[in-house]
Amino acid sequence: MRAIIETGGVQIPVEVDNKCRIPLLNAEVGQEIDFDKVLFISTSEKPVVGKPFISGALVKGEIVRHGKAEKVTVFKFRKRVKYRRKNGHRQNFTEVMIKSISH
Repeated sequence: MRAIIETGGVQIPVEVDNKCRIPLLNAEVGQEIDFDKVLFISTSEKPVVGKPFISGALVKGEIVRHGKAEKVTVFKFRKRVKYRRKNGHRQNFTEVMIKSISH
């Protein structure tokens, strides 16, 4: 069973017993978390699409860890004016193990 949830302003596809990375949540490692903003659920019978969310749908997960993603380098350059700027950024994330999907 698959679903698409919305959290932190992004839409993330999830499956049961898989880990997914979502934007950083303010919660402890090992804590159970519920996602009620479910946009889409795909079952073996037929898919269910929300308008915009599916009422009564719930995705349950457990927080596995918090961390930082790989570094993204931002380099700005303008030719012939000696303008160069180099910045780096590492986005914080939370890794969640999806336990169940229900509707």
